[in-house]
Amino acid sequence: MATPPVIDQNSPSKHSERRRFSRIAFDAETRLSQGTQRWPCQLLDISLKGLLIQEPESCTLDDSQPLQVTISLSEEIQIQLEAVLSWHKDGQMGLAIQRLDTESISHLRRLIELNLGDTEAADRELLALITPD
Repeated sequence: MATPPVIDQNSPSKHSERRRFSRIAFDAETRLSQGTQRWPCQLLDISLKGLLIQEPESCTLDDSQPLQVTISLSEEIQIQLEAVLSWHKDGQMGLAIQRLDTESISHLRRLIELNLGDTEAADRELLALITPD
């Protein structure tokens, strides 16, 4: 009798099954910081709830502490947020957004709206973000 496969509850594919927020493939200048440490990194995708990044070189973060993330959309426009590490695998890191100021929410919502091409879908996602389960 064959042994049933083991499902990793923390794998990215398992997260995809539970995802309620559209992930937008997006590349922008992104920086992580924690305490006095700073790392430039490659943003792979983003949603209203989290982001996927390529693990920065020489990254020695404390995964029990939050990270400050700055995503530069232009010289004048930045999304600034606080996130925690959700998972780390194969050189990629999934970060869950913990705090996001009103201006950054507005920029992120607009980014999602433009990429989805649907204002109502972006509004539904924003409502899902602020409405408790």
